[in-house]
Amino acid sequence: MAMEVATPAPAPIPSERNIVLAPATTTTTATVETHKKNRIQVSNTKKPLFFYVNLAKRYIQQHNEVELSALGMAITTVVTISEILKNNGLATEKKVLTSTVGMKDESKGRMVQKAKIEIVLGKSDKFDSLVPPVTNGKTPEEEASAETEASVDAQEEVAAATEV
Repeated sequence: MAMEVATPAPAPIPSERNIVLAPATTTTTATVETHKKNRIQVSNTKKPLFFYVNLAKRYIQQHNEVELSALGMAITTVVTISEILKNNGLATEKKVLTSTVGMKDESKGRMVQKAKIEIVLGKSDKFDSLVPPVTNGKTPEEEASAETEASVDAQEEVAAATEV
């Protein structure tokens, strides 16, 4: 007589765990991500650091706060952007949220956990006296790109002048 033994299925691994490091300003929110107009998803391979710094300044100017978000290796870039804005007196830290997100690894075809960070920065009291208002009608992305190109050009001019 064969006997069947039922084994329990393993519990599903939650796809996202949140740890709040600062008090949240809102009550319970769903983990469903919606597109926010003041969110910047940072990559450390697509754009230079100061593109994101300048873009964050414009978002703070327009929305009074900005949410910086990154996965994995780009987390250090988000922290650096945040610290630059805070140390220059442009922003104050409102919230820091860390979590892990389940993603499919393209090379291995299996689920892997990726670290995620979200930092919400608010406009500082001195922001308006430090940053001139934008009146040229460009989008924040265009403005940040133009400022980044201008600073790169200035650095190249200085480097060329010192070589002579």
